[in-house]
Amino acid sequence: MSAPVLQNGFAVKRLATAEPARGWLRLGPVNRRRLANFKSHRRGYWSFWIFMCLFVLSLFAEVIANDKPILVVYKGEILTPIFHDYPEEKFGGFLAQTDYRDEVIDKEINQHGFMIWPSIRYSYRTINRHLPTPAPSPPTWMLTDAQCRAAAARFNKEQAARGCEAIEWNWLGTDDQGRDVLARLIYGFRLSLVFGLTLAGVSSVIGIAAGAVQGYFGGWTDLVFQRFIEIWSSLPHLYLLIIMSSIITPSFFVLLGILLLFSWVSLVHVVRAECLRTRNFEYVNAARALGLSNAAIILKHVLPNATVATLTFLPFVLNGSITTLTALDFLGFGLPPGSPSLGELLLQGKSNLQAPWLGLTGFSVIAAMLSLLVFIGEAVRDAFDPRKTLQ
Repeated sequence: MSAPVLQNGFAVKRLATAEPARGWLRLGPVNRRRLANFKSHRRGYWSFWIFMCLFVLSLFAEVIANDKPILVVYKGEILTPIFHDYPEEKFGGFLAQTDYRDEVIDKEINQHGFMIWPSIRYSYRTINRHLPTPAPSPPTWMLTDAQCRAAAARFNKEQAARGCEAIEWNWLGTDDQGRDVLARLIYGFRLSLVFGLTLAGVSSVIGIAAGAVQGYFGGWTDLVFQRFIEIWSSLPHLYLLIIMSSIITPSFFVLLGILLLFSWVSLVHVVRAECLRTRNFEYVNAARALGLSNAAIILKHVLPNATVATLTFLPFVLNGSITTLTALDFLGFGLPPGSPSLGELLLQGKSNLQAPWLGLTGFSVIAAMLSLLVFIGEAVRDAFDPRKTLQ
């Protein structure tokens, strides 16, 4: 026999023998159906894996794009410059920090050992002083043989006949300061995602807590919170950000704290509506009658019902966090100058219309990243749709 019970606010039938959790994730039957619904959304499912692969690769940006070798073997000693700064004195120089791109240092190390370089021999702040054309320089594959030979002759006359093979390549060109665009895109992609994930995560915790308190207690608590949120939301956020940025030197954590003051409001209304709906359900009244504290009832019985709406909304919160950072960097009120910012790259593209590779590369990366997040959000929404999960 089976009896109808409430699960996440919906009436479903429970079998006499409960189905055990299966798989290495130990998922129950409802969560397995959710996972199956997520996989059935092919566009969102593959977008998730593409996004995760790009994010994981960006976490190793120092190994992919760096102006320091990954490994140096010099006179029998194994060195790791990407993890430790070595003085130039170790290689016969006199500077406090070694420039491994210097011809003298390069020749000295190769005479007594070897170096293993990253795929891209530039960091986001490395200035290429051997550009074939004035900065912003176009991608190397767009240069003519005459331009490559002329550049090689200026810096290494012996290799001039090799043309473009004799110079260091900038696959996506350089910006107006001679920095490699591809390296800045890799670091900027990681910075945008880390900033967006941190902002979305912390603001979601605050927003969920505020919405749960409003929805569960109701009455004057809900009324006072609602009036405060209405006043707080009506403040001109952009003007306040501009004023605070002019007073406080912007940095990653300063900008994160400023944006956190306003971003937590986005989830309050969703969680509040779910908690208002579930606070008078039978199982909540039963838990209250058994003497459970309000905190225990909120955490164990009320918030799980708001999880579906929260998880559905999270990819779009992350999308908005990344867009906010990009917009502030484009306006010049974001991260400090020199930071690998996608918004700053778009600003350079606007200021240098004769260098279309700047704006096009920045726009393409931002559009691809936000599109992947939107597709993932659509798949998560379908996965947690109760009409598909609990039917």
